[in-house]
Amino acid sequence: MNRRAFGKTALSSLALMAAAPRLALAADWDAVLAEARGQTVYWHAWGGDTKINDFIAFIGAEAKARHGVTLEHVKLASTADAVARVLAERDAGQTTGGAVDLIWINGENFAAMKAEGLLHGPFATDLPNWPLVDTQGKPATVTDFTLPTEGFESPWAMAQFVFEYDSAKLPAPPRSIAELAAWILANPGRFTYPQPPDYLGLTFLKQVLYGVLPDAAILQAPVDAATYDTAVAPLWALLDAIHPALWREAKAFPENEPALGQLLADGETLISFAFNPGRASAEIAAGHLPDTVRTFVLDGGTIGNASFVAIPFNAAHQAGAQVIANLILDPAIQAAAQDPATLGFQTVLNLAALAPEDRARFDALQLGLATLSPADLGPVLLEPHASWMGKVAEDWAGRYGVAP
Repeated sequence: MNRRAFGKTALSSLALMAAAPRLALAADWDAVLAEARGQTVYWHAWGGDTKINDFIAFIGAEAKARHGVTLEHVKLASTADAVARVLAERDAGQTTGGAVDLIWINGENFAAMKAEGLLHGPFATDLPNWPLVDTQGKPATVTDFTLPTEGFESPWAMAQFVFEYDSAKLPAPPRSIAELAAWILANPGRFTYPQPPDYLGLTFLKQVLYGVLPDAAILQAPVDAATYDTAVAPLWALLDAIHPALWREAKAFPENEPALGQLLADGETLISFAFNPGRASAEIAAGHLPDTVRTFVLDGGTIGNASFVAIPFNAAHQAGAQVIANLILDPAIQAAAQDPATLGFQTVLNLAALAPEDRARFDALQLGLATLSPADLGPVLLEPHASWMGKVAEDWAGRYGVAP
């Protein structure tokens, strides 16, 4: 892949990568590097976004150049497909030589694999770049949907839910779920969300739950079947109210985040959302959105989490998978990911812990017209316990589901 696709900031970052090793490698890490050389790592990751696909290819180019590791992106429509593959191998007695080496994983799938003993590890805290991760300031790097990661997955990007809008058409966007619902009813056809169980569609439902529950703290505990119906009644009441006023009268829903973003780009919707505070700026830079698009968050905060990679217990190339996980945490690659010309993802690193030349990479980034500053992003709301959204997704399909 041509590195020029990642812009001048990323190029300057990469030029310095080999010049200054970040951490002394322990003898056992030298052994990992030696074992990994020549391996092909099959990274099973969502393949629905061109920019993310390009970034994974970029990581692969770096892994090959620096460590002799080949990276193959196995593009998934759903992470559950990779989980099912590992589970099937386990049930067939295949404890080594598995087809899945690395998974981009979060939430429910991590909980399921951890509970079933399907993960290799703990490995994350042994990675040479692990001390650079901001585990204190960004607790989502060590907690996934309320579950401690315990070193069985390694973070690679921070995300926070933000709304996107065209400021030329909507000078004052709504700032609460109640205000958003009122705006939707007053502007029929100009808002929608991806159809659950798409992760972004479910995230919107989580945000609504935070906005309508009298006590959102209940979301941090496993769902209680005895009180569930009463607890989520306000969610269904709000969704029932706005449903007829959605895009295409809710007879169709966008499939995923890129499809949702395209509706905003085409002017079909006036408010959209993403789980990447830098997405709008990246799309403006690419010429896909008008330069009047901006982002906003709700008063009281929005959902936030981290993206992780995990290694299955029977992965054929565990050493190579660890090398990829460590490479993703390199400050230069993290800075490239935060560049709106690349992805606009937020870093998992503790900037205060970086060497001056690495901190300078982040300080030099131009975050873009539409990207809120860290202070303006406001509070991060914790992900609900994984059990909540499985039940909500099932019930949503029963109430509103349409054929994909």
